[in-house]
Amino acid sequence: MYDQEKSKFAKSHEWAFIEGDTATVGISDHAQHEISDIVFIELPKVGDKVEAGKRAAVIESVKSASDFYAPVSGEVVEINTAITADPSIVNKSSHGDGWFFKIKMSNPSEAGSLMSFEDYKATI
Repeated sequence: MYDQEKSKFAKSHEWAFIEGDTATVGISDHAQHEISDIVFIELPKVGDKVEAGKRAAVIESVKSASDFYAPVSGEVVEINTAITADPSIVNKSSHGDGWFFKIKMSNPSEAGSLMSFEDYKATI
């Protein structure tokens, strides 16, 4: 489980749990409720470069398709293949088993521009 209260959040509803120079990222619990039942997730590949604020994945639900933006820049070092096989895991555990991928950050200072959980809660 990635501690929601120790995670950092983007205004676009992605979270990042920072451990050293690696960020485990996913979609906030609030956003997964808004999106509704997730039926498909397209993740980047290991080795792909992602850029903070740019599209890094696609989420499809019974309601719509949504872009998932990288909260920090860097190289994708691991993906959660379990959620591509069973996207409903994200709805069940967005801050646990429903994480998306891990990024080796190229600029760890970017995490400083993300919101605390308290600040994020105030915006939703």
